[in-house]
Amino acid sequence: MTAAALSARADVWSEAAQGGRAPGRPLVDAEFLRDPYPAYHALRAAGPIHWSDEFFGGAWLLTRHEDVEAVLRDPLYSARRTGGWVMRGSGDERQALCPFQRLFSRAMLFVDAPDHTRLRQVLNAGFRPAALRAFASTIERMTSGLMDRLEGVQKFDFMEAMARPLPAMVIASLLGMDAADQPDFLAWSEDLATFIGAPDPDLALKRRAQASLLKMSATFEAMLAHRRTQEAKGLTIRPGEQGHLISLLMQAETEGRIKGGAELLAQCAMLLFAGHETTRNLLGNGLHALLSHPAQWQLLRQAPELMSNALRELLRYESPVQYTGRRVTTDTILHGLRLRRGDLVVPLIGAANRDPSRYRDPDALDVTRREGSHLSFGHGPHVCIGAALTMMEAEIVFRALLTRLPRIELANAEPDWNGNPVYRGLASLHLRQN
Repeated sequence: MTAAALSARADVWSEAAQGGRAPGRPLVDAEFLRDPYPAYHALRAAGPIHWSDEFFGGAWLLTRHEDVEAVLRDPLYSARRTGGWVMRGSGDERQALCPFQRLFSRAMLFVDAPDHTRLRQVLNAGFRPAALRAFASTIERMTSGLMDRLEGVQKFDFMEAMARPLPAMVIASLLGMDAADQPDFLAWSEDLATFIGAPDPDLALKRRAQASLLKMSATFEAMLAHRRTQEAKGLTIRPGEQGHLISLLMQAETEGRIKGGAELLAQCAMLLFAGHETTRNLLGNGLHALLSHPAQWQLLRQAPELMSNALRELLRYESPVQYTGRRVTTDTILHGLRLRRGDLVVPLIGAANRDPSRYRDPDALDVTRREGSHLSFGHGPHVCIGAALTMMEAEIVFRALLTRLPRIELANAEPDWNGNPVYRGLASLHLRQN
């Protein structure tokens, strides 16, 4: 977007900001899906908070780092928000979607303390440093195997060759799933991502997401039954081994720390979905950002010790999760406007990560940047439980790329974005080797 167009868009938002309302034109349009950051800057410049009818029937939008961080941390804003999201519609529609709500609402992502605390304590054991270190060699073998297929290949799609399959292989292994099930669960996950990514999903999207979630749950139900039979015969799974996460959940169910049925199946589905969606987009978005800034790619080649810092910058620069949602639990005043109990608040994480009051020259990619943490993994009690696993996968992949494919470059000038405003990522990333 040109400076003139950005200024014009800011003027539109500024006029609407007088009453805290968004303008009539949609925020999420084709231009936004290609590049949301000019719109974020215009929205932020127009005011600290805006009401928009575009999101889930109406929501307050926040763009500033300080506000987004506070909302994600403050228990005044509840993660329980699926009812007004899934079940909004006529009586017949709500009745048809009850199975979806029954499972979806029980995932750890959408519950508050004390249930959230209980579930998180169960799952934390699967993501402790020792457990992840035990699994690192498996991820390295998987990465190496995928890299082997690229030897001598002049042109390839990185998303198809690496970014999609690797995270799927990793989480499927941790959950003890058969490799043959991966194509199905990737399709089911795509339906869920499309539903979550729609600012106001219609009934068809909801029905498709429900069908996929129920199929996913049925697969886990059968797998859990089989695993119970195996464990009755003395099978044990150690940290880092295939099926470790599912064993933790089953043990917690036996001990009464997690409820069977819908609650158990919801955590399995959440881990499967969230376990690859963010990682896939970090790999694709991150590599695209580096190759679009050749000096940064070369700097990382020359100083691979910057890798951890570079990954944090890539997450800030092009967040795989652009926004989330919270419900107001008690009437409150924010920036002079009254937020009522039950109102939806949408913290725009992608905007917060580019806030110029928080980051110097926020639209620049700088792998040496040291200005504190990003918000791409969330913040507060719901911070991403698999963040360390995602970072470990990304570091293994990018180190392998620097070593084995150091001279790759973009084959297409224009990026092929997936069109999902929440899970921002690439549908394809065509590369060539010199």
